[in-house]
Amino acid sequence: MPTLSDRFSDIRPYNDNEIQPAIRRVINSDEFIDAIISFRFSKIAKFTGFLLKPLLRRYFLYKWGAICSIDEMQKVVGEYMEHMIDSTTTQFTYSGLENLEADKNYLFVSNHRDIAMDPAFVNWALFSENFKTVRVAIGDNLLSKPFASDLMRMNKSFIVKRGLTAPREMMKAVLQLSDYIFSSLQTDSSIWIAQREGRAKDGFDKTEPAIIKMFYLNGRKKKIAFNDYIKQLNIVPVAVSYEFDTCDKQKAQELFDKAESGEYKKSEFEDIENIVRGIVGQKGHVHVTFGKTLDDDFEDAEQVAAAIDKQIYQNYYLHPSNFIAAKQNVAEISEADKQAFETRLQNIKPALQERVLKMYANPVKNSIKQ
Repeated sequence: MPTLSDRFSDIRPYNDNEIQPAIRRVINSDEFIDAIISFRFSKIAKFTGFLLKPLLRRYFLYKWGAICSIDEMQKVVGEYMEHMIDSTTTQFTYSGLENLEADKNYLFVSNHRDIAMDPAFVNWALFSENFKTVRVAIGDNLLSKPFASDLMRMNKSFIVKRGLTAPREMMKAVLQLSDYIFSSLQTDSSIWIAQREGRAKDGFDKTEPAIIKMFYLNGRKKKIAFNDYIKQLNIVPVAVSYEFDTCDKQKAQELFDKAESGEYKKSEFEDIENIVRGIVGQKGHVHVTFGKTLDDDFEDAEQVAAAIDKQIYQNYYLHPSNFIAAKQNVAEISEADKQAFETRLQNIKPALQERVLKMYANPVKNSIKQ
């Protein structure tokens, strides 16, 4: 009988013995080195790229050459997280963990605003309170480059196969994913997964019932009643809120293009650029709220999705930027906060500003409905 690792070897995070070979592949990847040069040294790359490549490889070999386990990789990531929080946020806060147990596994279903930072901030909050960090679901559309897949799977990410088109292969992949999530929760790890495929471009967080149906496929196969299976998953809604969305301008541009021409063409490295933008961009105050485990009786996926949405809307931490955009409680907001948001808005093309305002206003509108 195949082991857990064997059954999921094509989607699961790497094991300890796979970390060092993956690191070597990343360091030796020309695409990885070229991407670093493009993002960090774009002004001088044309003239010094041939010198930077070997220097960068030596640097990464020095930094990562001795890493041989997941725990060691997590420590390195933790150092980067500390630096990132210090340099790109005014503060990072979290709440709700007092309602959860550190020795229990949970399925954290989160709103989705930033490709890499959403699960990273969830993990940092968990780590800060001595909870185990989670395994992170990431779509294969973000892993078109082999080095990207290696980097993510070294850091406890598992793959959601979205690029399949053949119905039989799609069903096989979804069943495998459902089985993997349940198996992880039943054995050794909590899971983070976004409430929908793709980020909420308009700031309107909405859980896709299809995600819940995917969770249950394994339960249906095992002939477990829907409500009983959902309760075994220990689903916890999570609301991640940013005072400033580092990709607000880019999201607004995508929405604008789709409205004007009916389509939006993504550039080759756009996803990676957005990941980098999310890491290095100024985020202001970031807050993560962990909700309570879903323990109601549910008849179908739509009811579960609605319960997740309700907690996310109620628990979303509303920043001055949200209230200003929604024109709510503006008199109570400081002049400094008003000026900070106005400055941000002025750096965005007039044609996109209305969409950006809606993006920040929607969480307020959703909270009022509850």
